[in-house]
Amino acid sequence: MLSERVVAVQLINYVMTNDLGELFQSAYKQLHSTETALLRVHNDILLALDNHQSVILLLLDLSAAFDTVDHKILLNRLSTRFGITGAALSWFSSYLSNRYQFVNIRGQRSSNRPLKCGVPQGSVLGPILYLLYTAPLGDIVRKYNMGFHFYADDTQLYLSFDSKSGAAEASAVAQIEACAGEIDNWMSANRLKLNSDKSELLIINSKYRPRPLVNSISFGGSVVQASPFARNLGVVFDNESSLDKHISAICKSAFFHLRRIAKIRSYLTEEATIALVHAFITCRLDNGNALLFGLPKYQIQRLQSILNCAARLVKRHSKFDRASPLLFELHWLPVEQRITFKILLFVFKSLNGLAPFYLSDLISTYVPSRSLRSASLSLLHVPRSNQKTYGDRAFAVAAPRLWNALPIQMRQPGTTLDTFKRSLKTLLFRQAFYRFL
Repeated sequence: MLSERVVAVQLINYVMTNDLGELFQSAYKQLHSTETALLRVHNDILLALDNHQSVILLLLDLSAAFDTVDHKILLNRLSTRFGITGAALSWFSSYLSNRYQFVNIRGQRSSNRPLKCGVPQGSVLGPILYLLYTAPLGDIVRKYNMGFHFYADDTQLYLSFDSKSGAAEASAVAQIEACAGEIDNWMSANRLKLNSDKSELLIINSKYRPRPLVNSISFGGSVVQASPFARNLGVVFDNESSLDKHISAICKSAFFHLRRIAKIRSYLTEEATIALVHAFITCRLDNGNALLFGLPKYQIQRLQSILNCAARLVKRHSKFDRASPLLFELHWLPVEQRITFKILLFVFKSLNGLAPFYLSDLISTYVPSRSLRSASLSLLHVPRSNQKTYGDRAFAVAAPRLWNALPIQMRQPGTTLDTFKRSLKTLLFRQAFYRFL
């Protein structure tokens, strides 16, 4: 295991130093997460809708992807694409060969069976080798000039088109079918298999515009029907980008756990209850909450009601008691401020090299056309948007606006991440609970 870690560190440094990795692959990479991946995809979709376009989003799923990696193809790819040769390549060959597996049920162990393919998922190196194995997928998608994002074996393809034009719609469908078809062929040639039964299709359209006619796409001999919503890396996307289904899913899960905690509350200390609430409730409110910025107040209030119930449960108050004093006492930020905190944290990380490039690329420094005092205020350029419902919610628009509204001392370069987080939470806490200060 120690030698694997040493090799993994050297391999990652080599790939990053020589810029050999896939930019839009977010799995098993430092500073990357499902939330950063979704934030970029969500941003692109919102901007397309704001520009009066519709979006085809295809979510591809692979069957047992890690278990079918061909060792010979992998070693050849390490050599030809990534320039790993000589003793280093021989080490990887030795690492992959002579592996065995067995099944143990109730103490009864089967005989060993040789592993002729696949990379060990529980290992340090296995996931990294899988990313290198599937690196050519990005080249395929770029040929078709489409948006995409990978997270391990989850693939997102998306393409915007003018829904008022039947020709544009037909062209978009043909384009994404051709891309998915070539990906399917590549998978077959590389001993991988797309799972069409679990692949999902969304036709995302503004609620103010007529629905496109397309309702399915076909590739590899399979037909994928369009769905009204689909789960994407833990977030439920819908065909109007309202995230209504996602919020409903959070509410259902959170209230289920709140009821279970309430049944044992009398046996718990306040500290233990807080720990359980953070483990089962607030983590659900915070996971992917950067995508929730700009939603209608009633949607945010649905999530706030969860936090209010959790505060009453911790403090043993009635459901009729006001929650604001309890949140203030617990020092919990309300949901709206938690969303703002997450976005501004991503902005700070993007400006200081602590975020993926695909997020940093969405924001830029404000440069006035002539010499003005605002040039020294560390402001960001705010792109123009058309609709509050869509464009204003996109990270590329919302993030600079929130950043520019911060006090100037918080925007100055040279601040550490921990200092910025403390200052930001203090600021948002004062804004939320100024009546109690």
